[in-house]
Amino acid sequence: MVREQARRLLDEIAAELAAARQPLATYRVQLHRGFAFDAAGAIARYLADLGITDLYTSPILQAAPGSMHGYDVIDHGVINRELGGEEAYARMSASLREASLGHVLDIVPNHMGLAGGNSLWLDLLENGPSSQAARFFDVEWRPVKEELADKVLVPILGDRYGAVLERGELKLELHDGSFRVRYFDHVFPVNPRSYGQILGHRIEELEKKLGPSEALDELKSILFELEHMPSRHEQNPARQEERRREKEVVKRRVATLCASSATVRRHLEENVRIFNGSPGKPRSFDLLDKLLDAQAYRLAHWRVSSEEINYRRFFDINTLAAIRMEDEQVFEHAHRVPLRLLAEGRLAGLRIDHPDGLAYPRRYFRLLQNAHIMQRAQARARERGLRWDESVVREELEQTRDPRLTRPLFVVAEKILARTETLPSSWAVAGTTGYDFLNALNGIFIARENEQKLQKIYYRFIHGEIDFEELVYQKKKLVLYTAMAAEMNLLARQLNRISEGNRWTRDFTLYALRAALIEMIACFPVYRTYIEEPGHVDERDRRYVLQAVGCAKRRNPAENASIYDFIADILLQKFAAYVEEKERPAQHAFALKLQQMLGPVMAKGLEDTAFYVYNRLVSLNEVGGEPEHFGGTVESFHEQNAGRAKQWPRSLLATATHDTKRGEDIRVRIDAISELPDEWRKTAIAFARRTEELRRDVDGRMAPDRNEQMLLLQTLIGAWGSENLRDRLLQYMTKAAKEAKSNTSWIQEDPRWEDALRSFVEGIFALPSKHKLWRGLEPFARRIAEIGMHNSLAQLVLKIGAPGVPDFYQGTELWDFALVDPDNRRPIDFELRRQMLDQLRASALSQPDLARSLYEKWEDGRIKLLLMHAGLQARRANPDLFAGGAYTALTTEGPRAANLCAFARSAGARLAVVVAPRLVAGLLEGPRLPKEAFAGTTVMLPQAGVLRDAITGEERQVGDGKLKVDELFSTLPIALLIR
Repeated sequence: MVREQARRLLDEIAAELAAARQPLATYRVQLHRGFAFDAAGAIARYLADLGITDLYTSPILQAAPGSMHGYDVIDHGVINRELGGEEAYARMSASLREASLGHVLDIVPNHMGLAGGNSLWLDLLENGPSSQAARFFDVEWRPVKEELADKVLVPILGDRYGAVLERGELKLELHDGSFRVRYFDHVFPVNPRSYGQILGHRIEELEKKLGPSEALDELKSILFELEHMPSRHEQNPARQEERRREKEVVKRRVATLCASSATVRRHLEENVRIFNGSPGKPRSFDLLDKLLDAQAYRLAHWRVSSEEINYRRFFDINTLAAIRMEDEQVFEHAHRVPLRLLAEGRLAGLRIDHPDGLAYPRRYFRLLQNAHIMQRAQARARERGLRWDESVVREELEQTRDPRLTRPLFVVAEKILARTETLPSSWAVAGTTGYDFLNALNGIFIARENEQKLQKIYYRFIHGEIDFEELVYQKKKLVLYTAMAAEMNLLARQLNRISEGNRWTRDFTLYALRAALIEMIACFPVYRTYIEEPGHVDERDRRYVLQAVGCAKRRNPAENASIYDFIADILLQKFAAYVEEKERPAQHAFALKLQQMLGPVMAKGLEDTAFYVYNRLVSLNEVGGEPEHFGGTVESFHEQNAGRAKQWPRSLLATATHDTKRGEDIRVRIDAISELPDEWRKTAIAFARRTEELRRDVDGRMAPDRNEQMLLLQTLIGAWGSENLRDRLLQYMTKAAKEAKSNTSWIQEDPRWEDALRSFVEGIFALPSKHKLWRGLEPFARRIAEIGMHNSLAQLVLKIGAPGVPDFYQGTELWDFALVDPDNRRPIDFELRRQMLDQLRASALSQPDLARSLYEKWEDGRIKLLLMHAGLQARRANPDLFAGGAYTALTTEGPRAANLCAFARSAGARLAVVVAPRLVAGLLEGPRLPKEAFAGTTVMLPQAGVLRDAITGEERQVGDGKLKVDELFSTLPIALLIR
């Protein structure tokens, strides 16, 4: 009876979830104290009028003070007070509901921020391995350095520990009965068991002052209790609980004692002063040094501690600590608020940040979906007064084959896919955040036939050649030897323990194992593999592991190949006959840790380093991009769309995000350079010649170097005419140089080089407008802008019509010439956009005349706004057609067939046709694309009939199944036809 009731309950929930609304078009905003919940709520009506169905926000849980992004969560149970807290969130939710908008929320399961009073982190620092928070953080309590046993290395100091200590920058404080150490704005707890060092210091002097007294007896009683308090090393749960109770009792007793005895209070305050030492007297800091040595943490210089950090981080960011989401208690703790908001109907879906950092991504997504289903089932049972047996319902849920319960909640994963890689079908998600779409779409605007010409121009300009595969390999190794050396050391130590445990492998030295691991990781062709369950490795993961092993062996022919086979066997779970059953869990744990490291190394080596070095055509240097492949084909774009329509029809379609390397419109402008290789060569040569006098000699080298100049020139051309460009380029080029790590870096800065680079940019903008540099650049930049405008419109209409959920980054309804963050997180003028939209909607012009007028005056961006508005209205009016309609690539014929991308979406009798131009440089007459350019070119439709252009309002009669493109483009050089 109970089991049957559980089945009926799940069936009811399945039907309910299957009928739930799904996002059709999302709009991403970055929330922070300058743009908080009330500000987001204020744009709800505007977004709805635009055609957006769901607001998609950055994380909203309590983050570090002043956070501009929300990814540094410090409290999973609180909605961010800097955004307005729970009350302001409720107001935003009400505004969204009134505008019929949903809310898609970005959540961060991989890591937490450590600044600003993260209570879990502070508990860990206070209590070490015995802390309740020890299960949350991924700490290696037995690291390489013995002095760090049962300690956490905290790389926070601005100088060497001894220098910081003896300058008196570390301050012991007594606060409300507890002791803590302050380092400027950072506060660290003191292990209660070490309080005795402070409380017992100079106790003989206190005895003389007080004589026999209750205050003295109480102090001695506290000291006795401290001596018998369980240590921070304690692993027995009962003793850990005893420590938790007693330490709080001690704090209360000290506070009470200080409040009741002024003599004791003054004595302890004087002890604190003595412990804090006197600058210029090194020995006066011995007491504080000894106290700090007794803590569960070790404070260290942030620059020199990168090799010894023993907690897993998000990438190489010391203030973001990874959390163990594989622990169900951690999962439940971290998801309390999102699950509550889902239950309250305030969320329409979730975006999962960095799932590649999780130990078990597949398991995580399943757990997330099931948690939502179970929550709804329990609420329904409560409403009906039914008996709730959670274990039975959970068992039925885990066994069900009902496809409605596979992935009912809209969840998208921030997963970066290689060009030939596919999203794991076992993930309970709707799809990715859209970088795969971005790169496939961007590829069709590249003139692939000019690859060798542009490569030749690039190599001649920089006076050298760059092998991209070799570059990525070397940069990944650089990351492993520097920024992520600590993680590398811990991983090698873990592998060494495995090899030492068996007589067949113990001859592999720690150094050799570390070197082999570095080679294998540097050779990995994808962001990570997903070997999760013991005894199971799918063909995809097997292929990538063997590919990495083969590459490592080829690069190191003199090394013992068996060491790579040893590592591969562990990853692939090919347990040799000599591997005992008891050894397998350690090998599986190693495989999980190695996989968690692969993604950060790839991201740091590729996106955050190589992409700033390989400047052949920087529009290809995008998140998820592979710039060694010079663009893509229309056929491959169609192939990806068709696959998404069948497998991931609700995946996001992005062209700009908070993480992209450049804005969507600057990217397609730079694409246009590929169409004009001869003009580009002349422009680049002239730029170098006319700016040579602005370079400086820095230690025998001219700064900026030619590669940096190439990046600057492409960026300048792409962002031509955009606001405040000088200051933005100064910031951008400094960041780009640090990321490239060729002449300066974040860790090893070269101030002279950076000054020379900034001086170069300033020098360019100081030149008068009639200078030959500007006069030479302007015609080329103008032509690139005109081609880029057509690319932008084509990009937008193809995105709106493609299978998936189009996602729009804040402000991109007008031209988006943003650079990498922080430039792409500047304030957005929503009032301007609202006024523009209202004017378009109220225009007295006919639809064709309005579209034609805006195309003629394209510089103000209103043509893009019109296209976005009209396209999204068409999507919203035809949800079945765009959300689940079939996808068909349309054949183009005629002299300009290769200059088109066209496809159809169909659902029953409904039909949508999208036609967009590409590679238009040779077709433009001045700034416009004349309809005659496509004379004799047709698009073959699956059937005849009358279709209406959603943008211009014009009807198109198709009698013979052939759509004449010159007539189709008579008003606008794009089309979105609906029947």
